[in-house]
Amino acid sequence: MSLSIRNQLPGTVTSVTAGPAMATVQARLAGGQTITAAITTDAATDLGLKPGTAVHAVVKATEVSLATGPVEGLSIRNQLPGTVTSVTPGAAMASVKVAIDGGELTAAITEQAASELALAPGTPVTALVKATDVSLSSD
Repeated sequence: MSLSIRNQLPGTVTSVTAGPAMATVQARLAGGQTITAAITTDAATDLGLKPGTAVHAVVKATEVSLATGPVEGLSIRNQLPGTVTSVTPGAAMASVKVAIDGGELTAAITEQAASELALAPGTPVTALVKATDVSLSSD
């Protein structure tokens, strides 16, 4: 299956915590980081997710936020450090590519935010993604 979603990070499930309706799934990404996905328990069962299962964490670019300073006191589980590799400005939105250990993320943010954060190649950032914005596909 081909997807228009740019961010497709390979990983391996390390834990599944299932509740009556929702499950949290943690996976170790190729670069060693942990990513958490909050998906339905039915989806976790249908995908056969268990420790050791190969998956892709799939995140829309519009669901990736960027921070240039310290990140503390947030409920956002997925905080991936990286470095900006390119910024493509637009009239309203900018596309920002971020190199992370083992891969790359694309963030679609407002042009105003990209300008105010002074994003440019080489800028260190933290990519932030809520667990509820991470989907999983099994290989």
